[in-house]
Amino acid sequence: MARTTTRTAPDLTSRSYWNGTIKMSLSKFFILCVLHQRPMHGYDIARAVERTTNGCCSPAEGTIYPVLREFEEGGYVTSEAEVVSGRERKVYTLTDRGRAAFRVAVEAWMEVTRVLVDSERVVTPEVCRDTGCCG
Repeated sequence: MARTTTRTAPDLTSRSYWNGTIKMSLSKFFILCVLHQRPMHGYDIARAVERTTNGCCSPAEGTIYPVLREFEEGGYVTSEAEVVSGRERKVYTLTDRGRAAFRVAVEAWMEVTRVLVDSERVVTPEVCRDTGCCG
């Protein structure tokens, strides 16, 4: 007998839903960003993202390695094993394709940022209350 799984629809009224969605996208962007600076291994990438974002994005191992695997499969990064203090670790390097992806990502995030800044002037809680536009 086939087992069916039921998926619960996300709660779009939940701040944690939106924070998680935004932070996952930001984590991918900032992983490209820090690798644009220099090759690094996973732990260094996570710490560099955390420093770069002032703690806003703190990707855990469970987040960072699937993203790095996705980037490697897509040809955006390469990895090379190195041994440090008897332990093997992978060092990830951005490829030319990864650098191009980072440039496109910067443009996309800048566009979104401009729209968000502009929309804040148009749609604020006060405007919604006064006009009734948001229900």
